[in-house]
Amino acid sequence: MTTHVADCSVTSCSCNDHTNCNAAAITVSGAEEHAHCATFIETGSHGGLPKVLADVGACQRAECVHNDHLMCRATEVHIGPGKDNADCLTYAHR
Repeated sequence: MTTHVADCSVTSCSCNDHTNCNAAAITVSGAEEHAHCATFIETGSHGGLPKVLADVGACQRAECVHNDHLMCRATEVHIGPGKDNADCLTYAHR
């Protein structure tokens, strides 16, 4: 079972469609104590799939309380501006 991307407030991302993420899946990456959406793409054209709402495909932040063998086990994930343009706002360090 994957974790759903509940919303994304990064309107400059090509996969953002009215705060919904249309990527098939996102990857959460970053550095310790900071997690960002590695799927973020800032271009002038819209991308992603027309009716798909993304899930977290993989999470590389092993120190996050929601991470279980590189899979996100949070109830849902919120993506938005933070330290980078697109951060995982659900990230919580163990």
